[in-house]
Amino acid sequence: MAECHPVGFQWVMEAKNRGAKIIHVDPRFTRTSALADSHVALRAGSDIAFLGGLVNHVLQNGLDFREYVVAYTNAGAILREDFADTEDLDGLFSGYDSEGRQYDVASWSYEGAEVAPAAGKREHWIPAEEEMARDNEQQGGGEQHEETAHGDSYGSGGASVGAKPRIDPTLEHPRCVYQVLKRHFARYTPELVADVCGVPVEQFLEVAEAVTANSGRERTTAWVYSVGWTQHTVGVQYIRTASILQTLLGNIGRPGGGILALRGHASIQGSTDIPTLFNILPGYIPMPHAKENLDLDTFVGADAGKTGFWGNMRSYVVSLLKAYWGEHATADNDFRFDHLPRLTGDHGTYQTVYNQLKGECRGYFLVGENPAVGSANGKLQRLGMANLDWLVVRDLQLIESATFWKDGPEIETGELRTEEIGTEVFFLPAASHTEKDGTFTNTQRLLQWHHKAVEPSGDARSELWFYYHLGRIIREKLRTSTDPRDLPVQELTWSYPTEGEIAEPSAESVLAEINGSGPDGPLSGYPQLKDDGSTSCGCWIYCGVYADGHNHAANRQPGSEQSWVAPGWAWAWPDNRRILYNRASADPDGNPWSERKRYVWWDAEQGKWTGEDVADFEPTKPPDYEPPEDAKAQHALAGTEPFIMQTDGRAWLFAPAGLADGPLPTHYEPFESPFDNPLYSQQENPTRLVYGGQHNRYHPAGSDVYPYVFTTYRLTEHHTAGAMSRSLPYLSELQPEFFCEISPELAAERGLEHLGWATIVSARAAIEARVMVTERMKPLRVRGRVVHQVGLPYHWGQNGLSTGDSANDLLSVVLDPNVHIQEAKAATCDIRPGRRPRGPALPELVDEYQRRAGIEGSDS
Repeated sequence: MAECHPVGFQWVMEAKNRGAKIIHVDPRFTRTSALADSHVALRAGSDIAFLGGLVNHVLQNGLDFREYVVAYTNAGAILREDFADTEDLDGLFSGYDSEGRQYDVASWSYEGAEVAPAAGKREHWIPAEEEMARDNEQQGGGEQHEETAHGDSYGSGGASVGAKPRIDPTLEHPRCVYQVLKRHFARYTPELVADVCGVPVEQFLEVAEAVTANSGRERTTAWVYSVGWTQHTVGVQYIRTASILQTLLGNIGRPGGGILALRGHASIQGSTDIPTLFNILPGYIPMPHAKENLDLDTFVGADAGKTGFWGNMRSYVVSLLKAYWGEHATADNDFRFDHLPRLTGDHGTYQTVYNQLKGECRGYFLVGENPAVGSANGKLQRLGMANLDWLVVRDLQLIESATFWKDGPEIETGELRTEEIGTEVFFLPAASHTEKDGTFTNTQRLLQWHHKAVEPSGDARSELWFYYHLGRIIREKLRTSTDPRDLPVQELTWSYPTEGEIAEPSAESVLAEINGSGPDGPLSGYPQLKDDGSTSCGCWIYCGVYADGHNHAANRQPGSEQSWVAPGWAWAWPDNRRILYNRASADPDGNPWSERKRYVWWDAEQGKWTGEDVADFEPTKPPDYEPPEDAKAQHALAGTEPFIMQTDGRAWLFAPAGLADGPLPTHYEPFESPFDNPLYSQQENPTRLVYGGQHNRYHPAGSDVYPYVFTTYRLTEHHTAGAMSRSLPYLSELQPEFFCEISPELAAERGLEHLGWATIVSARAAIEARVMVTERMKPLRVRGRVVHQVGLPYHWGQNGLSTGDSANDLLSVVLDPNVHIQEAKAATCDIRPGRRPRGPALPELVDEYQRRAGIEGSDS
C-alpha cells in the first residue's frame, strides 16, 4: 500500500501513530513492510491456506463474536442432506461435472430453498463440443466458457435464494453452516500454514492472536488488500476467505473493520459501477443472456430476490431503460428491453484476443489500455492485434499497443513482418484528467468531482467528447435507416449540452442523467425509483449524487466543520453512506455493541435510525419489526437483518449460490506451481478457465525445468503499463531500468550478479532484466524444501525514455472462473545469468525449454 497507494497509506501511518498495529503479509519485503510492525513473508498463491488457518484458529478456539454471528450471519442455516464438501470428495464439492468442468450448484442450497438461475439463463449449461476444443488447440482459439454458476450473472447481491433458511441458533446442527465451516477448515492448522505458505508456526500464531485480540464487541480489525489478490485462478475465493474471517469476528458493517480493496487506478471502482465490463449493466445489474422471446419480467423474475433490496430490481432496470431510450421506452413495448444487447458467451478481453487470432474479431478499440505490456501473455495480445483489420488507440501518447506492428518484440524475432501486418492503426490523442471535468470513484465508493484545469492541447480530446460525437455521427448516418437492427441506436437519448470551440459535452449533465429524475425533477435516492416508467436513472446506486440539482460529488466541506465521518466531502454511493451494512454496527435491539464503537443505532423516541452515518437500513424500520408472510423486497426483511442486499438479510459465511468454484474457499495450488496440493489430490481450481493454443503453453505442475515462483508488482515511480510514467524524465531517472528482485541464496544458486543481467524464461517468452540481489526476497521452506521467488515489476515496454522487456510476456492466460481475471501473481519460471538471445534465437530458446519440460504440442 505504501508503494502503490502512498496517498491513502498516510492514514495507515496516522493510525499507527495512534496505536494501531500494522501487519504486512506479502511475498516481498516492501516499503509497506518497512513501516509495518511486522512483515509476514509467504509464498505467492498460498493466501487461502493462510487465511483459512486464521479462520480455523477462530473456530477451534471459540473466538468468534458469537452474538454477532448468530444474529447476522447464515451460520445457523441448515444445508441440504446431499451437500458434500471438499473434505468428503477429495477437493471437490458435490455437483461437479468433470466433463464440462463446472458445477451444478443445486446441492449447495439451504434445506428446502431453491436457488434462482441467473437472469435470462433458464437452460442447463451445454459443454463445448470436442470439435471446438480441437479447433482451439490448432488455431489458438479459446473455448467459449459459460457456466450456470457464473457469479457475474447475478448482480451484486448474489444469486437469489427461494426462501429464508431454517436456522439453528445453537449452531450445533451437524448440517448447519457453522459446523460445515468448522469441518471444512479443520485441517488448516498452523503446521499446514507453515508447510504450504512458508510462514513459521510461531509467526502465524502471532498474527492470529493479534487479529482475534483486536476484534469483538469493543475492537475491530481491518483487512486491506491490493488488486493482486484478485489476479489468481481462485481470486474471488481469496476475498471470500477474508470475508468469512471478518464476519466471524464481527468486523463487517462496523467502524474500523471491513475489507478495503485498493484499486489500481483512480476510478477503477467507477469503471465497474458504470461498467466497462461485458457482463454487467450500471449498478451491477447483470446483462441478459441470449434467449428467444426473453422479456423484461422473465429477466427480472429469474434474478431478483423476493426479499432484500434486489427485490426492486425491476425498478432499477426500468429506470435504466428510460435513461437509455427515454420517451421511446414505454410499458407497451416492455420499456425497450429488447433493445439491450444479449450475451452469447464469454466476451471478456482474453476471449476477444482468441477471437482476433481466429479472424472473428476484426476491429478493436483500446481506450486507456496497453495490452501489449499490461495484459497477460503480451505476445498473444500482439499477435491478436496483428490479425485485425483496424485498431483504434486512444491514449496520451504512442504506446506499445499502437506501434507493435513496427517495433514489437515479434518484429525483431521475425515472427511478424511489418509489411505483412494488415492492421490499420488509428491513433487518437486523449486528454488527461487535468484537461476535463468529471468524477473519480475511489476505493471507498466516494465520487469526487475534478474540475478541468486547462484545455486539452492540439487534437487531444476527452473520452466524453469522443464517444458523444462518435455516437452523434453514427446516429446521423443511421437517421433514415429502416433496418430494425438500427432502431436501438436511433432511439437512444443522445442530446447533451456542449460548450467551447471543440463542442465538449457537459460532464455535469451526464452526472445528472446518471443520478436520475422523476416527475418532480432530480431524484434524491434509489428508494424513489419506480417500475412504471415514471423515473429514469442511469445507475441506481448513484441515485442521489445530483439530488436537488446540486453536484454533491463536488462537495468540499472542511473537516473542521463536520463530523469525523466527513459526509460533506464528496458523495459515497449509495445515499452518501460511508460504511455498507452499518445496521450491523448495532446489536439486534438496535443499541451500539459498545460505546467505543458506536456508529448507527435505533432512537426509539424519534422512531428512526440515527448515528454518525446514513443508516444502511430503512430509516424507520424498528429492530422488532417482523415481516408479514406476503411481504416483498426490503419489506420482507426483519428489523434484525442488516445485510439488505441478500435475499435472507444475512452475511454469507457459506455461499449457497452465485459462485462457479464452490460455496466455501478451498486451497488449490496456482495453475503453475512447483508443489503438489497437500490437502487434496485435486491440484488446481477444477473450474478454472483454460485457453491453450500454441502461443499459450502451460507448465506442468512441479516441473523442474521451471523451478522458481515469480510474481509481478507495481512501483511507486511508474504507473501500470508505463505510458504515463516512462516518458517523463524525472520518473524515468528514479526507476531507469527493468529489473528483477532475487535473494542472495538464489543469486548464488544460479550464478547471478547484482546489477548484472538475468534472463527469465517461461513457456510463453524469455525476457531480460537487471539483477537486484536483495534480502527483501526471502527464501521460504515449503513442503519440506526451499523455494525461491523472483519479483518482477511489470511497467516496462519498448517505448518511452526508460525501456525494457515486459514482465507480463511471461504469463499465461488462465483465469478465475467467476470474474475472468488472469492469474498474474503466481506462476513459475527459470532464471539464468546473462542477456536473452536476439532475433530468431529468442523463440528457439523458449521452444527448447518447452521440449525439455515435455510440454505437449511444443515445436520439435
